[in-house]
Amino acid sequence: MTRQSAQPPVPERFGPGVTIAAPGGEGTSASPDREGTLPPFGSGPASPLDPGEEPELAGAQAPAQPFHHLDVLWLQVAGTLCNLACTHCFVTCGPHEDRHAMMSRTDVRTQVDAARVLGVKEVYMTGGEPFLNAEIEDIVEDTLSHAPVTLLTNGTLFTQRRVAWLAALSARARYSLELRVSLDGTDAAAHDAFRGAGAWLRALAGLRALCAAGLLPIVTVTRPAPEEPRAFAARCAAVLRAEGIPTPRLKLLPMFQLGREAARSGPYPAAHTLAALPEREFDAHRLQCGSCRAVTSRGVYVCPLLVDEPGGRMADTLAGSLRAFPLSHAACATCYATGMTCAND
Repeated sequence: MTRQSAQPPVPERFGPGVTIAAPGGEGTSASPDREGTLPPFGSGPASPLDPGEEPELAGAQAPAQPFHHLDVLWLQVAGTLCNLACTHCFVTCGPHEDRHAMMSRTDVRTQVDAARVLGVKEVYMTGGEPFLNAEIEDIVEDTLSHAPVTLLTNGTLFTQRRVAWLAALSARARYSLELRVSLDGTDAAAHDAFRGAGAWLRALAGLRALCAAGLLPIVTVTRPAPEEPRAFAARCAAVLRAEGIPTPRLKLLPMFQLGREAARSGPYPAAHTLAALPEREFDAHRLQCGSCRAVTSRGVYVCPLLVDEPGGRMADTLAGSLRAFPLSHAACATCYATGMTCAND
């Protein structure tokens, strides 16, 4: 069985081996004790105010998230290249998307070395699809000698040789190696509607292969907004067990109205903002952007969600990005309202 990095106490369990890493598409979560502390967005002029408090938006500014320390480094190692073109992809990745280029082994080494100087504790690798990067195995092995690594993947490219390599690497690595595989819904019809015909079967085959090799992949599932998260998690866990995943590890994710999802379901409403959040109620330790940065071939961004969004880019270098960030983007309001994080916990 793969070694796992130390995690905080699990807030909820849904039968043996089933947890919500944080309930709340790929890139977020909200723990049950946080969710519901703010009114839901998306229905009328909802905003994070106390009940009965009237919004005062004229001249209001979103709070600024202070930077505390660099705990987490996100690396968009595949750029925006992906073998799938999901209709809800918040960074619009696909087979012919090259806005963000692949990161080379040398690029990654440079960024990891810079992050180590700043005290980084773990590294997440994403894209696009990381396994399309021809140097991914060298990249992962290099990085695992310095910090825990999580690979975020659509699960469709797990060959027998690659699974064997992952299992052997996990067994000998100094730090923990995590695999996160994305699913949408609880059946092929729902998943393939977003990702294309056959994607469900290939992802499930990949998950079963990882489990058979002694790895414990995290399954990230996008959550339909109306469905209660605990009930949805329990349903997901039952489906995964029936599909041959004996010990499901779940992370539930909200949809972000960015990229292709904004085109599919519409952009965020104007009222979806943190501008009306009273200063006295702002929790400067609630969001991941106080302790993470995301790096692509085009520079350093505040987080992996905003690599294509106005204002998301912060600097050319990690050292130049360590400053406060104004939480003016609508996606920031989703993160704050759900307490979500792109990390595993």
